[in-house]
Amino acid sequence: MSRKEPVAVLGLGAVCAAGRGLGACLDSLFAARRNCRLPRGFPGEFASRFPAFQVDGPLPGDGRPRTRTLGLARLAAAEALAHAGLDATALAGRRVGVCLGSSVGGALNFMDFYAGWRTGRDPALDQFEAWAHSNPAAALSRDLGLSGPCQTVANACTSGADAIGVAASWVREGVCDLALAGGADELHYLTYVGFIRLMVTHDAPCRPFDRTRKGLNLGEGAGVLVLASAEAARSMPGPVRGHILGYGAAGDNHHPTAPAPDGRGLRRAVSDALAEAGAGAGDLAFVNAHGTGTVLNDAVEARVLHELAPGAPLSATKGGTGHTLGAAGALEACFTLACLERGEIPPSAGFAEPDPDLPAYPFAERRAVQGGCALSTSLAFGGLNAALVLGAGEGV
Repeated sequence: MSRKEPVAVLGLGAVCAAGRGLGACLDSLFAARRNCRLPRGFPGEFASRFPAFQVDGPLPGDGRPRTRTLGLARLAAAEALAHAGLDATALAGRRVGVCLGSSVGGALNFMDFYAGWRTGRDPALDQFEAWAHSNPAAALSRDLGLSGPCQTVANACTSGADAIGVAASWVREGVCDLALAGGADELHYLTYVGFIRLMVTHDAPCRPFDRTRKGLNLGEGAGVLVLASAEAARSMPGPVRGHILGYGAAGDNHHPTAPAPDGRGLRRAVSDALAEAGAGAGDLAFVNAHGTGTVLNDAVEARVLHELAPGAPLSATKGGTGHTLGAAGALEACFTLACLERGEIPPSAGFAEPDPDLPAYPFAERRAVQGGCALSTSLAFGGLNAALVLGAGEGV
């Protein structure tokens, strides 16, 4: 695979339990704060046993029924556009695409309706109206009056990273001049219970790569990047915040939920991303790992990263955000680019004791890093794997 032309990143937006806005998220991550507690508004016994990472406070709306996922996406997109110095006037007349990843989106938001219908009541149709507007990419494109390509990617927990890779290809091939790319997912009771039933959820704050790790905590959030062609970037008011240098995706074809023990899918995704970036392991300032805190996932990932990026400092941020499903790869891409700007990575919250069976593990304290690019990895159910090589920009 030959090296591809870098795609500029003009703006970054993030919202999750760590904070509203990228700056607030970074403050929490570098302070190792963990907004992990029992979920609010959930019925049943599980909500009193398994903590999660929820976003505090109301989300933006416009008077119409909307899903929580879309509210998160709108917050992150607004911040990304503001950082890029773009508004509706600046977007008018440009070919602007939208590509967002989501694992569950708004597809599960009928529980109150079903409960009412089953008990003989006449429930309101608001939830169906919200569902009709719940396709994240289409809704965001409609909200902003955009007419470029539009796609929602649903590849489980690699969705956000895959959406960035797809949007970068649009920009690189001239399909659009600018693109909003990333992912968004809400914390929903059905997803929450489903992960508990799979026995991969921890009953305490998660501990990625730690010897005592027992599982993940679900979270919610959104991450959005503004991507631009080199020509479009030159005409923009703000600086280039970073670059998409390479993207790789590969499947394990092993198991519906577990990764292949030999890590063959992740190894292929990382290798392809590095080749597309024209980069080698020695070029990486650090690796932002998927790091869910589950026993098997962390073990497979540690072995592959030790093989393909030996010696690269490792960061794991899910201890500060929870596993945000379809938003995870996008949020972590935002954090990776921001850490390249800062020249340091945050402490990996929850990690304290190295596992002697793992050949690689993250740092328990913040650490200075040097280099012009970094790797961000994502793994998902269905044996899906994605990797992004991200490069530094021209300044803040």
